[in-house]
Amino acid sequence: MNIIFTVVVALSGLIITFTAPDKLLPALLDGAENSAKTALTLFCIYAVWMGLSRLAEKSGLSKGAAKALKPLSKKLFRTENEAACENLAMNLSCNVIGIGGAATPYAVKAVSELEKDGNRYAQKLLFVINATSIQIIPTTVITLRASAGSIAAADIFLPSLICTAISTIAAVTLYILGHKLWRI
Repeated sequence: MNIIFTVVVALSGLIITFTAPDKLLPALLDGAENSAKTALTLFCIYAVWMGLSRLAEKSGLSKGAAKALKPLSKKLFRTENEAACENLAMNLSCNVIGIGGAATPYAVKAVSELEKDGNRYAQKLLFVINATSIQIIPTTVITLRASAGSIAAADIFLPSLICTAISTIAAVTLYILGHKLWRI
């Protein structure tokens, strides 16, 4: 993929150099400026949500969420590990509110805890759920749309909810069926 991307960029640069050389530098600078703005916006979004996640962890809210989600975690992930359940709960809650980047550290911790138990089924299922990531509130997308000047940044809410719900339900169902049939 890197080779394809490099070839496309090189060919584009070569073509624009001969067809419109006066537009090459402004195009490169605009791209760099847009990349920097997007990166800074994402950094700010994740800093806020990671801070709130840390507060939830310190205040015991994550333990409360883990307790509330423990029956689901035990049944779905087939684990009794308390630390794994807490990290799974935080990972799922971050994904549900649309901050997948903030969910990653909790997924890593959950996988580490599940590794201690040798629970490969739960590790794979967590990967499937994170890859599809059901989002009730797609905060990252809404924030990016708002920062890009969208008049109705939250219009993505319903389509996002429908798409992520369908993809997550389908992926989890297929994984569970595949596991039962072929012991994936």
